[in-house]
Amino acid sequence: MADSEFIPAGVKADEVSRKSDPARNLAVVVYILQGLSFFLGGITALVGVIINYVKLDDVRNTWVEPHFRWQIRTFWIGLLWSVIGIVTTFLIVGWFILLGISIWFIYRIVKGALALNDGKAPF
Repeated sequence: MADSEFIPAGVKADEVSRKSDPARNLAVVVYILQGLSFFLGGITALVGVIINYVKLDDVRNTWVEPHFRWQIRTFWIGLLWSVIGIVTTFLIVGWFILLGISIWFIYRIVKGALALNDGKAPF
């Protein structure tokens, strides 16, 4: 028996195959890129959503597809509210919008990543 075939006690074979799924690993990369966008001005989130769109056909009808859709929605809704927040910062309310969308964005990344780790859909 090769080391790659070893399955620890209490772990289902399906869980092991999901953890090594290349599409899952790509979703992990996109969650990381979304998280890094806070520190790199959002450019990594843009790279992540491009990856989502390029690989969406490859993950269609798989267990990873809901994560790709979740990530795409997170990007576009986050972008919309960020623009609204930036445009309205001079009204002070924009700062609250930016704070709210930041918290929401972090929540979506964490919830999605945890669901991905558990092999479940993010919703």
